[in-house]
Amino acid sequence: MTKENFTLIENYMLKCAGHSSHDKEHIYRVLYTARHIAQFCENVDTDILITACLLHDIARGEQLKNPKICHAEKGAEKAYIFLTENGFEEPFAKKVSDCILTHRFRNDRQPQSTEAKILFDADKIDVAGALGVARTLIYSGETKRPLYSVINDSEINDGTIKDDTFFAEYKFKLERLYDRFYTEKGREIALRRKEHAEDFYNNLLSEVSEIHNWKEKE
Repeated sequence: MTKENFTLIENYMLKCAGHSSHDKEHIYRVLYTARHIAQFCENVDTDILITACLLHDIARGEQLKNPKICHAEKGAEKAYIFLTENGFEEPFAKKVSDCILTHRFRNDRQPQSTEAKILFDADKIDVAGALGVARTLIYSGETKRPLYSVINDSEINDGTIKDDTFFAEYKFKLERLYDRFYTEKGREIALRRKEHAEDFYNNLLSEVSEIHNWKEKE
């Protein structure tokens, strides 16, 4: 990829970025992680991978304003339009768009190309471990989600009963994340971080449960 093309794509990403849990540093981490994973994969089109990494969250703002919008679908559409309007060939734009379309965890679409699989893994690594917990808590604040909910005025819902809390997000996504990797290197990196997230969740659940137990003993 030429420096000029990288700068063009990066500037569009920066124009679309700006939300703390999905800010430009998240994009750069995904890019750096994807480039690292790509070293252990065969037949990777680096230009497609770099472009998809830079543009994969360009529709996060739309989804934050309207949760009915899927940022992967909208982002794939926006990326295709941006690339074709700026002189990139249609097949290239389509491949990048396909990568973005399938990068979301909450999505039945499976990544097909090597580049799409690497993007998926790199993006999920950024929500694994301590970093993933931190980003999830930031996103919970952005979307006004509480840490946890209480059942029958006393029992803490540990997240196994689905609701709109951090504990439920942990059980639905963060805990199940490690079975969804497509590359060996991506899985290896994620598993190294898994214990950090587990420790945080278990410690937080223990602490809030203890406090609510004090109430019961009053």
